[in-house]
Amino acid sequence: MDDPLFMDASALVKRYIPEQGTRWVRSVIHHRNVAIAEITLLEVAAAFARRARMGDLDAETYADLLEAFLQDAEEHWVISTARDTIGLAIDLTRRHPLRAYDALQLATALRLADALAEEGLSLTFVSADARLCAAAAQEGLATINPNQLDQSTGGLHEP
Repeated sequence: MDDPLFMDASALVKRYIPEQGTRWVRSVIHHRNVAIAEITLLEVAAAFARRARMGDLDAETYADLLEAFLQDAEEHWVISTARDTIGLAIDLTRRHPLRAYDALQLATALRLADALAEEGLSLTFVSADARLCAAAAQEGLATINPNQLDQSTGGLHEP
């Protein structure tokens, strides 16, 4: 089994809305175990709603994308937020210039990475947010930013 990926909302939305990095996300999403923070359900739904309000998506497309996403989420490891993860997210905001949800995404990934390490697996953090990827790398995670893929490494940046 390949090591799992942890995708934040900025990466996962690329599965549904064509933009830079979409091709890579779509190429790996069915071949790797993907973990997401529970908050990602809300973040992706809100991203779709924002695109609909901006006129980028018509009502039918918005509804179809949201339904597809919520159904597809059943295929992923959805990681609930525990109180100690909130504490870690607070600590991360002290060390890195992160917004609240970004800190929670990273804290969730770090907790999962610790659990996977006990099983001999590693976790790669996937985000289209360069600042969040930098913080994840500083915290010891391998990262992939689908917007900045390097052909020679396939986008993987070791910490």
